[in-house]
Amino acid sequence: MRLCLKKASLTCLSGLRRGNRGSGVPPTLNLCRESQLPTLRFHLTGTKYSCGSGGCGACTVMVSRYDPKTKKIHHYPVTACLVPICSLHGAAVTTVEGVGSMKTRLHPVQERLAKCHGTQCGFCSPGMVMSIYTLLRNHPEPTPEQITEALGGNLCRCTGYRPIVESGKTFCESTVCQMKGSGKCCMDQEENISEVPFVFCFVEMCTKLYNEDEFQPFDPTQEPVFPPELIRMAEDPNKRRLTFRGKRTTWITPVNLNDLLELKTSFPEAPIIMGNTAVGPSIKFRDEFHPVFISPLGLQELYFVDSTDDGTRGYSLAQLNDALHFIVSEQPKEKTKTYHALLKHLRTLAGAQIRNMATLGGHVVSRPNYSDLNPILAAGNATINLISKEGKRQIPLDGRFLEKSPEANLKSEETVLSVYILHSTQWHFVSGLRIAQRQENAFAIVNAGMSVKFEDGTDTIKELQMFYGSVGPTVVSASKTCQQLIGRKWNDQMLSDACRLVLDEIYIPPDAEGGMVEYRRTLIISLLFKFYLKVRRGLNKMDPHKFPDIPEKFVSALEDFPIETPQGIQMFQCVDPHQPPQDPVGHPVMHQSAIKHTTGEAVFVDDMPPISQELFLAVVTSTRAHAKIILIDTSAALALPGVVDVITAEDVPGDNSYQGEIFYAQNEVICVGQIVCTVAADTYAHAKEAAKKVRIVYEDLEPRIITIEQALEHNSFLSAEKKIEQGDVEQAFKYVDQIIEGKVHVEGQEHFYMETQTILAIPQEEDKEMVCTYVTLGTYLFQEYVAAALNIPRNRIACHTKRAGGAFGGKVSKPALLGAVSAVAGRRHLFISYRTGRPIRFILERGDDMLITAGRHPLLGKYKIGFMNNGVIKAADIEYYINGGCSPDESELVMEFMVLRSENAYYIPNFRCRGRPCKTNLPSNTAFRGFGFPQGIVVGEAYITAVASQCDLTPEQVKEINMYKRTSRTAHKQTFNPEPLRRCWKECLEKSSFSARKLALGCPQPLQSGEAAALVHIYLDGSVLVSHSGCELGQGLHTKMIQVASRELNIPESYIHLSETNTTTVSNATFTAGSMGADINGKAVQNACQILKARLEPVIRKNPRGTWEAWISEAYKESISLSTTGYFKGYQTNMDWKKGEGNAFPYFVYGASCSEVEVDCLTGAHKLLRTDIFMDAAFSINPAVDIGQIEGAFVQGMGFYTIEELKYSPEGVLYSRGPDDYKIPTVTEIPEEFNVTLVRSQNPIAIYSSKGLGEAGMFLGSSVLFAIYDAVAAARRERGLTKTFTLSSPATPELIRMTCVDQFTDMVRLVRRVTLNIL
Repeated sequence: MRLCLKKASLTCLSGLRRGNRGSGVPPTLNLCRESQLPTLRFHLTGTKYSCGSGGCGACTVMVSRYDPKTKKIHHYPVTACLVPICSLHGAAVTTVEGVGSMKTRLHPVQERLAKCHGTQCGFCSPGMVMSIYTLLRNHPEPTPEQITEALGGNLCRCTGYRPIVESGKTFCESTVCQMKGSGKCCMDQEENISEVPFVFCFVEMCTKLYNEDEFQPFDPTQEPVFPPELIRMAEDPNKRRLTFRGKRTTWITPVNLNDLLELKTSFPEAPIIMGNTAVGPSIKFRDEFHPVFISPLGLQELYFVDSTDDGTRGYSLAQLNDALHFIVSEQPKEKTKTYHALLKHLRTLAGAQIRNMATLGGHVVSRPNYSDLNPILAAGNATINLISKEGKRQIPLDGRFLEKSPEANLKSEETVLSVYILHSTQWHFVSGLRIAQRQENAFAIVNAGMSVKFEDGTDTIKELQMFYGSVGPTVVSASKTCQQLIGRKWNDQMLSDACRLVLDEIYIPPDAEGGMVEYRRTLIISLLFKFYLKVRRGLNKMDPHKFPDIPEKFVSALEDFPIETPQGIQMFQCVDPHQPPQDPVGHPVMHQSAIKHTTGEAVFVDDMPPISQELFLAVVTSTRAHAKIILIDTSAALALPGVVDVITAEDVPGDNSYQGEIFYAQNEVICVGQIVCTVAADTYAHAKEAAKKVRIVYEDLEPRIITIEQALEHNSFLSAEKKIEQGDVEQAFKYVDQIIEGKVHVEGQEHFYMETQTILAIPQEEDKEMVCTYVTLGTYLFQEYVAAALNIPRNRIACHTKRAGGAFGGKVSKPALLGAVSAVAGRRHLFISYRTGRPIRFILERGDDMLITAGRHPLLGKYKIGFMNNGVIKAADIEYYINGGCSPDESELVMEFMVLRSENAYYIPNFRCRGRPCKTNLPSNTAFRGFGFPQGIVVGEAYITAVASQCDLTPEQVKEINMYKRTSRTAHKQTFNPEPLRRCWKECLEKSSFSARKLALGCPQPLQSGEAAALVHIYLDGSVLVSHSGCELGQGLHTKMIQVASRELNIPESYIHLSETNTTTVSNATFTAGSMGADINGKAVQNACQILKARLEPVIRKNPRGTWEAWISEAYKESISLSTTGYFKGYQTNMDWKKGEGNAFPYFVYGASCSEVEVDCLTGAHKLLRTDIFMDAAFSINPAVDIGQIEGAFVQGMGFYTIEELKYSPEGVLYSRGPDDYKIPTVTEIPEEFNVTLVRSQNPIAIYSSKGLGEAGMFLGSSVLFAIYDAVAAARRERGLTKTFTLSSPATPELIRMTCVDQFTDMVRLVRRVTLNIL
């Protein structure tokens, strides 16, 4: 599809997202921005809006430009949310719709991503497609490394990335897995099967989740032709200045360099926009305003890379990266040390999209304090070439410039022409060093650029430079330290003095922005030590006789962890060869919406077309944790254009507080982020602007409770204590050899579903009916809350859910609360005033979503353990306290499940666990995948490790000693058969080389007893429509239900359609949560199909050789009903909390995982090398779906236990409100080798003897945490620290580094103590 916009510019488009309604294009309008529409609505909705900051990649599109100088077309990916439409003059834009569709033809990228099972919820899939597609346009036969690099800027919360990478690797010249470096696929030959991990000899195992023979060939010559009109336009010698004027701003594109200089003279304060990666976020998130923008995109004078004898000049980051790769391959290594340092950091700087948008000049002159490149450029003595109407001048890119000294600043009328990067010399060493929360696409916690030049032939320092980023408001130069070291020898004494001097020179105040003060100061000298080692190694290579090499134990500190392309094997039981070929159960069937996901044709709520006169809703949230509301002044907001109303608690016609949840704050606020009021306006931009104008006056109240410890101090709880107990714990403590006590902190986690909370409420013409379309896990709760808020019967509210762009528990109760908020806003215009009858579209921005909806409960766990010297645990007393937030939500239920599963896999004869959810002044935490188990079980593994340390045993030995051995009763008196658990454990020990790695063991199954219903229609053409009470969240629930119906009715899957979940077809639906969706809804669908099949039996007996269509036709003639409901009353579970006993779970899921990590003790970084997972799946209905759920859960769990960190201020303000501040795993964090095996067992209670697996893999990510623990313990032992320590969760780089105590941490802490003493 090619569309052209012709006004003052020409932009050829094969897809747009959304923009702004009305006349005229605002100059700052981005290609993909919020829920607005361009002047011309294309309604191409494939490009998804998720974060708005360029950090997630969901909105990736391809921009193509013609270079009249080289006569070549350059394709590059960009994040559309940061691309101003005005900047696209002369460019071709391709969105996922322009790549391929179900209506025209699928592109191989789309087909393979779908068939390789690389989609689950599908919200990120169009962005993934565009990243791979753009790579193929530039490199038709990419390397695996290029695939991984291309995907580095795309986040996925569902799949765990492995199948996405695998789909991309099918385009590589060789897709042989090359396991263990053999160059051959481990599965090619029969005899090699025995070498593959975790193969079971007693069942036939399969490893192919898809068939490559089904893929259509990729022919790069068949791609769309670049529009000739754009080529002619680019080569037009008579170009003119381009100007866009809006109501408040003007966008100007100069025609040449002289025109640019004229504009800078006329508008000296106007920012120059190239990639918009700095100015764009500042406008969006910090409310910056600029009346004029100058965009010299396309000026040939600014786009060049020129290599000379002395150095390199360059401008764009993409060009710079390509040019530096070429130069280092051509030039001697001694001349390219600065280039090597830059290339290393360019590889991990942001994602591929941002690297293609950003420019070197813009990055240099914006001088961000976190810059990865500026410290290296400064250390390499780079210079900046400036130009203005007055002429050219050159300034050094040095400490004065980076520290923003007035005399080193650019003049307002100047612009950067180029950056000149000098060659290094033989006795000159340059390095770049950095550490971030994750390896790629994350701002550095601390980075550095360092260089040293020696007197020729010596190790005497002639010149030394050290620049540090993220340690102050600007990049900081340690110039005084460097000056004092001139003339010194490069030896250990110099290093010791340098560390002391640099700590004295670079001061980070205790209240510094970003915190982590001791850690950052430790990194300052740790990175210096790394540089010292690199230089010593370099000197040794130059003259081994003169300069001794570094000690062997330090060699590993020289290099950063490499980025490898992940690979692995997925094993599952093959389908019985006697099973009818038409029966899909047990086959790895592709997700029913996978193709729609990859083409962008899967419709999410915000993709639905605009409705006439719809209003947009923006929230106004509390800025205080606990305060009285004195005044809400809405006058300024109501005076703005487009604003229809401001809704407060006074406008709620029904219950404003329902089941402990408050819809609109009334009289007081109880957390930062509580909704105080909402603004309804004709566009989201108007609503958002008006929300800023609402003035609220507060009076702070006490107490303000933020932490669990503060809640315990104030005896603040949400519910009564939950307890289970067996044996006599107190008596048992008297007869053990040893007793240990400890506590563990496990912090919270953000859901970070790719699709934020979204609701569309549409009024009907009569009877006060409302149709709500939204994303949720529970339609009945949404219906219940809306009915309560509006004070109308539930039968007037029709709730529809087609699919959710991820949920993970975050869309259980929160959509109900937000639905009530939006319904009240709508009621003022839907029900009371029929004159307007205006629908409400309510979509939370990423930052608001993270602030309002909260996430996983933080935990404080305490333990007291009595054990014998041989490792046998005799008694355990466990206490759990979770931070529930300001209202009940799901906290009591989470605590119940946490307590019930507190034993994990261990039998302790005298066991007690007690737990309570704390009430604090934070947003209410809610359901999250695993439902408390991932937090609680860390406490158990902590005391297992502590016991092992005290008994001089390995944790694995203590686990084996205390593991359930035979069928027994749990502490809550439920019968438990550990045989499948021990089988997973045994296979994992034997097949995964565990001695070099770390195991996690668990029996997690947060099953809830719930009913389910289904409605099945058979139409006269033989087609079947299935409806059921479960919600499709990406977990493949609808896919499995189609498989069930296909088997039960004995018809092909193609006959069956499943559209959506809604309350008009299936009422009173249970939550789709706790991995129970397929279990209970499968039984309901099965029941309905069996009823229909029984009705058809007489017809079939009369005509056994007939077709399905003939039978249906005859049944209709005989007045046999072809519609029916199915029902499953749920598993019979019970729990008596007064007695502390009951059959709480219908069954258990078992699993074991083994992970191998490498830890950098100097920085705290870690690398996950390999993971093997063994999961008891019983019989998998769909191995592709189940393995995808396990891998996705594992990666989400790994993130929870390692890099995902929520940060709050002491006043309860959430700092982590987007992908810049909150880091979920990217493709570079997953295991380099990722193996999953589904272990077969029996589970007769469930449909087809299957098991729910979506939750269980979450805890297995803790094997990474425990492996890190082992690595840190080994490092501590090397330093003589044998005392047991507690490694809390998450094991962030900060926690790892500061636990790896050494001379550098001691030095920092000593300096701190001295400073405190002086103060």
